[in-house]
Amino acid sequence: MKLTRLAGMAAVVLLFPFAGSPQTLAPDMANNVDKVFAKWDRADSPGCALGVYRGGQVVYKRGYGMEDLNENVPITPETVFHVASMSKQFTAAAIVLLTQQGKLSLDDDVRKYIPELPDFGQKITIRNLVYHTSGLRDQWELLELAGWRYSKDLITDEDVMSVMTRQKELNFKPGERHVYCNTGYTLMGLIVHRVSGMTLREFTTKNIFEPLGMTHTHFRDDHAEILQRNAVGYEQEPGKSFEISITNFDTVGATSLHTTVEDLQRWDENFYHPKVGGDAFVQQMLERGKLNNGEQLDYAFGLVVGQYRGLPTVDHAGGDAGYRSDMTRFPEQHFSAAVLCNSAETDPGALVRQVADIVLAKEIKAAQVTTPA
Repeated sequence: MKLTRLAGMAAVVLLFPFAGSPQTLAPDMANNVDKVFAKWDRADSPGCALGVYRGGQVVYKRGYGMEDLNENVPITPETVFHVASMSKQFTAAAIVLLTQQGKLSLDDDVRKYIPELPDFGQKITIRNLVYHTSGLRDQWELLELAGWRYSKDLITDEDVMSVMTRQKELNFKPGERHVYCNTGYTLMGLIVHRVSGMTLREFTTKNIFEPLGMTHTHFRDDHAEILQRNAVGYEQEPGKSFEISITNFDTVGATSLHTTVEDLQRWDENFYHPKVGGDAFVQQMLERGKLNNGEQLDYAFGLVVGQYRGLPTVDHAGGDAGYRSDMTRFPEQHFSAAVLCNSAETDPGALVRQVADIVLAKEIKAAQVTTPA
């Protein structure tokens, strides 16, 4: 059953990318976008929230499927989602703001702020944590080896530190390799706490979310907290019914941001017209890492710099338990799309690209014509 009555009509917002008449997402284009999510546009399934942004405005927003199957609550653009590793860009942003305030340096030794971290005989810098070049072992793998059941047992920052302080070696010399490591971003969250005197939740709320008007966004550092309009995560094995699959975390930095597709537009626009941090902040956030041998990485500050069908992109995805998320920015087109889902079977990155194929069809075709084979 379609959610026309439950979710309401898809919202189309006026857009002013150029002087002259206001523009909207054309009805046929909106219909094609809806077809991308048809599989999830049901009253008996979890699904996704979509936000499409262009020229500084939300040009299309829509919910598909249900945020809570027990209570028959549909997903809307106001639904709050756990966005997993999409959180990392906000942790990195907090670090950048502290560098702007002169309270730390990216080249500081991590042990300056976290002395209980073992001395591995190699200097690990905050910059190494940002770029996943630290050589530290990943917290989720260590916790699993230690007996924790991911997303079933409660996992706290203290639990992460309990396994990290027992490590004897690094996986590689800092700066030699790029290996995605959640541990580094948990440590960055702890550094923010120790340097600022505020929890990561408090610091980001005061310095990022409140200034940008992101009123439904925060780092959830209390698993028992009651949240309004919070999507329940689900997973489904072949031939079986959906089952609840939610996070059980009191750990922040690598994960645990909760937000909406509406709020994310405000963050996205800060990369064009920065209210938070200024131009220097944006430049730093987009600075790609380098290995010791000079090789440049695609990874910046919790963001991946790349290309899609000839167009430059900036994105990051996330996945925890029954939650999946992605937001991809096409900076040259001042276009972005965010897809936040509460089903482990979704692929938001692929869904975002399908939306881009529709909305940016002309730009993609032009880019492919001018790009050498």
